[in-house]
Amino acid sequence: MSTQTVTLERKEKSTNRIKAVPDGYHTLTPHLVVKGASQAIEFYKKAFGAEEIGRAPGPDGKFLMHAELKIGDSRLFLVDEFPEMDCRGPQTIGGTPVTIHMYVEDVDAAFSKAVAAGAQVRMPLADMFWGDRYGVLADPFGHAWSLATHKEDLTPEEIGTRAQAAFSGCASPA
Repeated sequence: MSTQTVTLERKEKSTNRIKAVPDGYHTLTPHLVVKGASQAIEFYKKAFGAEEIGRAPGPDGKFLMHAELKIGDSRLFLVDEFPEMDCRGPQTIGGTPVTIHMYVEDVDAAFSKAVAAGAQVRMPLADMFWGDRYGVLADPFGHAWSLATHKEDLTPEEIGTRAQAAFSGCASPA
C-alpha cells in the first residue's frame, strides 16, 4: 500500500467521523433545573416561542429526566428537580446567580410577550450604554432572562465614555 493511499484513507475516515458538537447545537447549551419542568416548557413556549424537541420522563412518569427546547437558533435543556442527585432549581435554593441572555429582533415585543405569559420585570427595558436595548425578567420558575436587541455598533472607547456618564452618579460598591 502506498503512502498516498494510506493518507487518502485517513482523510476519508476523518471527514466521516462523528461531530463533537452535533448539528443544530452551539458550544454552550443552558441546562436548567426547575420545579415543574412540564409547566416550564409550556411557559417557555408562550413567553419565548420555544419549540419542544423532546422530553424523557422519569421511571415513575411523574418528573422529567430530560427535556430539550429550541428558542431561536439555540437549544435549551431542562430537567425537573431531583434532590436525590443534588439537582435543585432556583425556587428551592433561594434564587439564581445566573442570567440567560437572549438577543431578539424586537425586544419590546418579546419583553411584552414574556410579561403577558407570566414573567416578572426585574429591570425595565432601556437603551443601554453598550448599544443594546435591554431588560431583565424572572420566569415563574426562578430563572433570570435578559432580553436585548442590538441597536448600535460602538467602539470600546465609545462604550467606556458612555459607561462613565451612566455611572457618574452611582456610589462605588463597598
